[in-house]
Amino acid sequence: MPPDDPSPPEIRARAALALSAAKRGRRLEAQLGAHAPPLLAELAYGACRRYFSLGAEVDARLAQPLRERDQVVHALLVVGLYQLRHTRIPAHAAVSETVAAAHRLKRPWAHRLVNAVLRRLAAGPPRKPCSPCERWDHPGWMVRAFTAAWPADCPELFAANNARAPMALRVNVARTSVAAYRRALDAAGFAHRSAGAPAALVLDAPARADTLPGYAEGLVSVQDEAAQLAAPLLPAGDAGRLLDACAAPGGKTFHLMEAHPHARVTALDLNPARMQRLRDEAARLGHRIARTIAGDATDSTWWDGEPFDGILVDAPCSGTGTLRRHPDIKVSRRAADAARAARQQRAMLDNLWP
Repeated sequence: MPPDDPSPPEIRARAALALSAAKRGRRLEAQLGAHAPPLLAELAYGACRRYFSLGAEVDARLAQPLRERDQVVHALLVVGLYQLRHTRIPAHAAVSETVAAAHRLKRPWAHRLVNAVLRRLAAGPPRKPCSPCERWDHPGWMVRAFTAAWPADCPELFAANNARAPMALRVNVARTSVAAYRRALDAAGFAHRSAGAPAALVLDAPARADTLPGYAEGLVSVQDEAAQLAAPLLPAGDAGRLLDACAAPGGKTFHLMEAHPHARVTALDLNPARMQRLRDEAARLGHRIARTIAGDATDSTWWDGEPFDGILVDAPCSGTGTLRRHPDIKVSRRAADAARAARQQRAMLDNLWP
C-alpha cells in the first residue's frame, strides 16, 4: 500500500503509534508529518483530545494493566473507542479495522483482547466520569492549576480547550490586500469571516493550505489569530533593526516583515532543520530576511554587538494556551515541564535584554 494511501488497519495502527509517542513526550505533529491522511489526523488528534475519559473507560474493561512494552495496545484501544464515542464510523467497521491493526503493530496476541474490549464497550453507554480528569478531559495537574487560577471560568475554559481550533489565515499584505484576498476566497468557494487581527481571516471549514487561492504565490499563510497579535506590538522606524529570537518555523518573523516592511529583521532559532523550513517559507512568501542564524537565544555567541530596536521572544512554554490546536500537550506535558520552560524563558530574557 503506498504511504500516502494507507489501508484502514494501517491508519488505526499509525494513530496508535502516534498517541503512544505523544504519551512519551513526542510532538504529534512530528509523528504524523505534514501530509497525514485526514482520517489518521482525526483519530490521532481526537484520541489525544479525549484521552482521559477514553482511557478511563478502557482501563475499567481491562482485567489487569498492560505491560509497559505493550502500551501501544492501550493506545490502540483508545483509538478504537474514540471511533465508537466521537465519530460516525459504524461500530462494526471501527471494531474490525482496529482489531486488524493489532497485526500491523506486531501484536497478534492482542487480536482477541482488542476485539473483546471494544465489543463490550460498543454494547454499552459511555462511562460516567469518576474524576475531574475524566470529566474535563485534562490531566490532573492542569485541572488543579486552572481551577486555582480561574475557578469561575473553568467549565468554559475546559470546554474551549476540548473544541477544535478554527483554521485562521494571515494575508500577506506585502503582496495583496485583505479585501482582494477575500474576493479570491469568495471566487474559489471558501466561506470565511474576518477576525480580530487586521490581516486575519478565519475559514468556516478547514482546508489543505495548498488548495487555497494564491498559496503557491505567497499571498497567504496559515497562522492562528492570537499569534497574529504579537508582531504589530513592536515599534520600528523606517530603518529599524528587529530580532525574532525564537523564529522557526517563521510565522511571526514574516508577520514582522509585513508589518514593518522597511525593518531589517534577523531570525534566530536553535534548530537548523526548522531554520531551513523558515528559509523555504520566506522564498514562497517573497521575503528577504536580513540574517538567518541557527543559534541559542540563551547565549550571545551569534550576536554582532549592534543593538536591536525591538526583540520578539516567542519563548518555549507549557503550551497550555494552545490545547485546541495541540491536544497532544495534554498527554505529553507534565507539571515540571512548565517550571522548566519558565527557567528557560528567564535565561533568554536575561541574555537578550542587553
